Amino acid sequence: MTDTIPALDEVGAARADLLRYLSACFYEPTPMFAEERMFEAMQAAATRVDPALGDQARQLGQAFEADDLQTLLVDYTRLFLGPVDARARPYGSVWQTGESTLMQDTTMALLSLYRDAGFEMDESFRDLPDHIAVQLECLYALAFRRLDARRQGDAQAEAQCAVLERRLLDEHLGTWVGRFTQAMAQGAQTGFYRTLAGLTQRVVGG
Repeated sequence: MTDTIPALDEVGAARADLLRYLSACFYEPTPMFAEERMFEAMQAAATRVDPALGDQARQLGQAFEADDLQTLLVDYTRLFLGPVDARARPYGSVWQTGESTLMQDTTMALLSLYRDAGFEMDESFRDLPDHIAVQLECLYALAFRRLDARRQGDAQAEAQCAVLERRLLDEHLGTWVGRFTQAMAQGAQTGFYRTLAGLTQRVVGG
């Protein structure tokens, strides 16, 4: 048992890191992705979780290098921003309600979850709280906090984090990520965003 717990913690920490890197990929692509060697770090984390995931992360890095930044920006805009008919709008409210109006009751419920977790939206953040990048980042933070509570021997805090993670998946991100990534894969014109769709579905959707 004593050998098993550290091993589980290592896999859990790697999965948390993988969620953090996935979150970053849903922001506008920049040269920093490559300059900070993010995809190498993502591949290392993914491999610790599952070698097959590591291979997908490696393919993601290769796909990023295969296209120039302008091509990636055009695809990012077409998929997520529009301006008229975005192929895969990255907001939970769109997928949970089937309506194009943003900031609906589902978003308010998500903000309540963030408050329960002790998180606040940064005032400098210029997007909406139900953006997939924010939900992935919240999932990462909860997983990291849960592992830290386990290492500290705080069973109550660990259980609270686990409950919040489950709520985030069962009531929010997990209910729409499959449809979102399917639309993303079908609408993408670059290998990067097609690969990102598949990797996200596998990590979050199971």
